[in-house]
Amino acid sequence: MTEQNFVYPADVNAFGFDWGRLALTVAPEVNGAQRFSGGVVDLPPGMGHTRHNHPGAEEIIFVISGNGEQMVEDPEGNPVVQQVGPGCTVFVPESRYHSTLNTGSQPMQLFVVYSPAGPELFLRTLPDFRIIPKG
Repeated sequence: MTEQNFVYPADVNAFGFDWGRLALTVAPEVNGAQRFSGGVVDLPPGMGHTRHNHPGAEEIIFVISGNGEQMVEDPEGNPVVQQVGPGCTVFVPESRYHSTLNTGSQPMQLFVVYSPAGPELFLRTLPDFRIIPKG
């Protein structure tokens, strides 16, 4: 594999779903990253990903643009919901359930990081998963 240190979302195939898309710009299969993976998530207005978790992995969600509602469950499993917008960083502890919904009238863009790498592989098993060719 050729090391790719500079990657734009348009440089890679994206994962498409009914709720939006994820373009992995750093991952073992993209550029050999071993300890984490991440990429750009695009959510159209009114769309979002439902409550889920990443067993054994932490996640960082950074809001690039748009506004939404972020839920992260507390240690007892109670949902904690907050409105988020550009510049907000959300930390999702290991295996914690969470969800994101674009509540704005414009697209919402996020940068997500998983540590360790791997949760993105599960996404390929979802029934609405499809590959969106790069470009």
